[in-house]
Amino acid sequence: MHPSSSDSTLLEMPPATRLTGLPPVIARDTRLVVLGSFPGAASLAAQQYYGHPRNHFWPILSALWDVDLVAMSYPRRLAELRSRGLGLWDVYAACRREGSLDTSIEDAQLNDLASLKRRAPRLRAVAHNGGESARAMRHTRALGVAVCQLPSTSPANASWSFERKLAAWRAVFVEHGVA
Repeated sequence: MHPSSSDSTLLEMPPATRLTGLPPVIARDTRLVVLGSFPGAASLAAQQYYGHPRNHFWPILSALWDVDLVAMSYPRRLAELRSRGLGLWDVYAACRREGSLDTSIEDAQLNDLASLKRRAPRLRAVAHNGGESARAMRHTRALGVAVCQLPSTSPANASWSFERKLAAWRAVFVEHGVA
């Protein structure tokens, strides 16, 4: 049996490119780490966490802290996070993916999540930003700190309004002393 021309076209498609994530933004006095899944295309291009202009991450933190993080340079944003005890990282160090959707992540390699307590000895909690990140909860629960799942700040999570996301994030930030 010979493959049809459409079958051979599928066989010739190159695999998705192997992508590498961003380094952790974690200080020794970090109390809460927000773990995303893996940076989207806009974030990788900018080499910045939550680099897509429609992602609600920076606007949510701006509202929580009454500071205009969106208007700040990226290094100043990160300094503000560190000064408030917040860290950022992703559950995946590398993966193959076309586009930016979590559903397109393939062949994912986990970051060294077990190193979080060593990197941040004052760590109290880990908050997973969305469902794909939350798949790693068995790894973060092993750290012996509080672990929760927050609604994704991604523009793809249109079922949650900004206000509803903000309320959920506020509750976790208040509980863990970073509000």
